[in-house]
Amino acid sequence: MALKVELKPHEKIIVGSCVITNTDQRAKFLIEGERLPILREKDILTPATADTPAKLIYLAVQLMYISHDPQEHHAVYFDVMRDFLSAVPSAAGMVEEINNHILSGDYYKALKESKKLIAYEKQLLDSARSEQAGAREAGLSTAA
Repeated sequence: MALKVELKPHEKIIVGSCVITNTDQRAKFLIEGERLPILREKDILTPATADTPAKLIYLAVQLMYISHDPQEHHAVYFDVMRDFLSAVPSAAGMVEEINNHILSGDYYKALKESKKLIAYEKQLLDSARSEQAGAREAGLSTAA
């Protein structure tokens, strides 16, 4: 079955190990082939944009997904994952799902689960920031 893709002007996509950059007009095309890794630009993280622990996990899984030898990236993934779990033990179920997909060789599903982990991390960080802001406000109002 072919995958229909529409790219916006100047949008990038990874197909296999190639980066394709669209020209200045929208483009539509079909991708046919067996289990090629495909990532749209919005789903691609770089080392510069992987600025949180969950994003580092996603980056490691992304590298596994597009690599000819995914196991080259397993050690990095499992190191980052262990550090993340020691800081956020409440994410154990999500990480277990990612691990199961990795160990079964389904890196695309592991990537999708990693996106959920990023959203969970963001939720935790936003909650912590709100609590800090509330504590600061409470401290200011009692000082007045």
